[in-house]
Amino acid sequence: MKLTYRGVQYETNAPVVETAQSKTAGKYRGLDWRFHNPTKQLYLQPRANLTYRGITYQVHPQATESKDPSVKPNVAYISTEAKARRLMQNQVLKFKKRQKAMLTRTSAEVRAQ
Repeated sequence: MKLTYRGVQYETNAPVVETAQSKTAGKYRGLDWRFHNPTKQLYLQPRANLTYRGITYQVHPQATESKDPSVKPNVAYISTEAKARRLMQNQVLKFKKRQKAMLTRTSAEVRAQ
């Protein structure tokens, strides 16, 4: 496909992803929809070393695997239960702070009278 951006023409090579239609379907605002799942596992593009203002960086850095079994990988995954627990704790803390502020204001008003 030929595209043009600011007068410069170029061709795009869009990746072809084979998909299979799932059994999950529905209707949203009067239109039918279905999920399309990829048949093959998708993979990231290879790393690219780029330079911006003299600083080199990588678009898709590779994770370094350590051979030492005692070293745990840095996992950024947080379970749904942990997220829910953290949200609930934050709500309780906010409620307690609000309650303490209200009690402080009320005691100040009582002392003033």
